[in-house]
Amino acid sequence: MIKLTVKPVFVSIILGLSLFLAVVLLSPYTTFLSLSPSAGESDIWSVRRLVEWRPCKWWLHGHLTPKSNGYICVDCYGGLNQMRRDFCDGVGVAHLLNATLVLPKFEVAAYWNESSDFADIFEADYFIQHMDGFVKVVKELPPEISSKEPFHVDCSKRKGQFDYVESVLPALLEHKYISLTPAMSQRRDRYPRFAKAALCQACYSALRLTRSLQKKAAELLEAIPKPFLSLHLRFEPDMVAYSQCEYQGLSPTSMQAIEAARGDRKPWTGEVAHIWRRRGKCPLTPNETALILQALSIPTNTNIYLAAGDGLMEIEGLTSVYTNVVTKSALRTGEDFTRMHGNTKAALDYYVSINSDSYMATYFGNMDKMVAAMRAFKGLYKTLFLSRKAFAEFTYQGLEGKELMQALWKVHRDDFLMGRGSALPDCFCEFEL
Repeated sequence: MIKLTVKPVFVSIILGLSLFLAVVLLSPYTTFLSLSPSAGESDIWSVRRLVEWRPCKWWLHGHLTPKSNGYICVDCYGGLNQMRRDFCDGVGVAHLLNATLVLPKFEVAAYWNESSDFADIFEADYFIQHMDGFVKVVKELPPEISSKEPFHVDCSKRKGQFDYVESVLPALLEHKYISLTPAMSQRRDRYPRFAKAALCQACYSALRLTRSLQKKAAELLEAIPKPFLSLHLRFEPDMVAYSQCEYQGLSPTSMQAIEAARGDRKPWTGEVAHIWRRRGKCPLTPNETALILQALSIPTNTNIYLAAGDGLMEIEGLTSVYTNVVTKSALRTGEDFTRMHGNTKAALDYYVSINSDSYMATYFGNMDKMVAAMRAFKGLYKTLFLSRKAFAEFTYQGLEGKELMQALWKVHRDDFLMGRGSALPDCFCEFEL
């Protein structure tokens, strides 16, 4: 009796294990789970993803309260993508407080010698039309309000929905016209869903470059050899100075530029410097970037569009390895292009990057987050952020050569496999493939 009882169970276990092994061995994913690509294997983009980010269905339809408690204008400062982030946050606040949004004037850093209205960068009529049902938007204030100076509200310490309702709404009701500076680290997860939907609609669906800028950007895109990788590389003097990191082996010219940009920010030294670097706080050099690209089996003859501002240092560390690197200044040299400044040039990089065959970034700043989200919105998933933290940790451990390349492949393969960094969870939801 005992043998007869055990045998079916044993057979069932064997059959179950056999089926499991067959599924694993035949699975399309096992091809990509090796520690590193074998000789002749395709690059990182050959990895089949398990997760993708797509727009959440809940923000594709608006819900607008007819009542308006007053007018809000958002103060926007800094670079284009920082201003875009702040403006989108302001749209969410405007919906939260049942306010009418006034299109802003972008306040640009003085060294860019540029001051742009919203309509100089984005199609105002298109934005107003596509925000219908989410937030009421006007280009100008009514006569009875336009003569007033707005009451300024600093939202840098606002934490969420109830803080805005309790602290900002009374000022709006009293003055009927306020200007606000959104919090840089906005807790959007605390917004009610309808307010977040307005923010998502503004950021990813309603903002479109002006026709003249789109034309220039499309001409630039057409001039880039295809297919191509758009690479957002950040290794400018102010970026390195702000990071408070030290680098060995830089040219005297680069060292002088960094020192001039440091000001009161002195680099970390000793053990603190090691900890800081291992936390991923130090920008990747062009040479380090080239090494990681090679670890990911990106061919050295790949067409690379360098999405970056002026002042990049040590660029030879990349171009000595990857010889087909192009820039907007090399491709567009006409007088019309030379008159462009910070905002409009950043708009060109943004347009090219969201339409590139693939996109990589050595940072995770405002532009990178926006580009990654827009690429997900458009269904373009060849997007990857190079890991400064992993590179620092592996080199700190003494890894080099093939061992370092394998470790870099594995960590970036896992990131791409799971779609990490493809989009922020504010407006996008995970879909398992």
